[in-house]
Amino acid sequence: MGSCLQPARTNHRTIEVQNERLATADATPPIGAQSEPLAAIGDFPLLQRHQDGRRLVYLDSAATAQKPRVVLDAIDDYYRRYNANVHRGVYRIAAEATERYEAARAAAAGLVGAHPKGTVFTRNATEAINLVAYSWARHELAAGDEVVLTVMEHHSNIVPWQLVCAERGARLRYVSLREDGTLDLDELDQLLASGRVRLVAVAHVSNVLGTINPVEEVVRRAHAAGALVLVDGAQAVPHMPVDVAAIGADFYAWTGHKALGPTGIGVLHAAPELLERMPPFLGGGHMIARVDLDSSTFNEPPWKFEAGTSPIAEAVGLAAAIEYLRGLGLERVREHERQLTEYALARLAELPFVRVFGPRDVSQRGGVVSFALDGVHPHDVAEICDRHAVCVRAGHHCAQPLMRALGVPATTRASLHAYNSRDDIDRLREALAAAHQLFSS
Repeated sequence: MGSCLQPARTNHRTIEVQNERLATADATPPIGAQSEPLAAIGDFPLLQRHQDGRRLVYLDSAATAQKPRVVLDAIDDYYRRYNANVHRGVYRIAAEATERYEAARAAAAGLVGAHPKGTVFTRNATEAINLVAYSWARHELAAGDEVVLTVMEHHSNIVPWQLVCAERGARLRYVSLREDGTLDLDELDQLLASGRVRLVAVAHVSNVLGTINPVEEVVRRAHAAGALVLVDGAQAVPHMPVDVAAIGADFYAWTGHKALGPTGIGVLHAAPELLERMPPFLGGGHMIARVDLDSSTFNEPPWKFEAGTSPIAEAVGLAAAIEYLRGLGLERVREHERQLTEYALARLAELPFVRVFGPRDVSQRGGVVSFALDGVHPHDVAEICDRHAVCVRAGHHCAQPLMRALGVPATTRASLHAYNSRDDIDRLREALAAAHQLFSS
């Protein structure tokens, strides 16, 4: 599958957790999450699958999460019992579809303490960020203005700003990282001091390092300098309590499929009055109030930004996923993943040929563990893991600038959710030991 190229050695800027061999290679540290997952495996049909006679271990939730049966049932129920378009029909099943769709909006807003009228449904977090770039930034940025990003951003929070800055003559600036994988806030202050920064865009949680960024502090500093803030919450909302009002960001984006919901639906939260001032992102049906031959007037937010047929089944599924997450308790989800991450770091530290990237302090990181094996390409690592029925991600994780900062072409990534357990981590360790043995023999 992958090549056998050896990953480049990390340079002086490498963000790395130093590995420490424990007293015995097979010792299991008396720390970490309970051996049982927080969410019942039986709730997730796909996790019942076996591969080559072994239970499938899914460690790629940062890419997409598995779906509980209640989500699948909710989507099926929509298509079987009240499949109709929303906001159009007066007949009973159309009214029911509209009610369920708007209830999903209220659920998404309620999950993070946002206002339903400031909650826009998009296709995903990427589209939510593009909405801000094209609807706000294209009309607000001028030549000489600056947009500040961080080196750890996902491409979805880089490329839209590159495009709009090139169009408007604005400049992109970047906050670098400290050796421990956290943001250099002193550098942020230096950039903000120019007086030219109009927007700061930052990930709440890094999809590679797992770093939990101090977004409230970033917002405070940016607002003091007169800049708006967009937070990419794709890796945060599914895993921890999030209060967008307390954070104070002007825009907050996340996606349904990482939050145990279906693909095809994302969420953008913003103050309704801010959305009111922004022009539409897409034109067409449903986002209008009146259409004449030469001009149109537009619907009020959030519907002004939801042109065309809505993601109805996806919204219904997302509402079921939100109810499931709230039933687990996001505080408990966060604690489970924190303990499981601590356990994973300890188990991987037993393997002297493994280098783990990201903060050492598990209170500063989410359930994402990226690593490299000496002498083994990440794609080969992922293939060997698959032979052991362990699903991990290999590549640059849509974060190529970060890979270059780390001094590696790619990493292998294990990412967690409420359905994972210590047994899953033990299976990962076993697969990594096998990969090392294969490529060192």
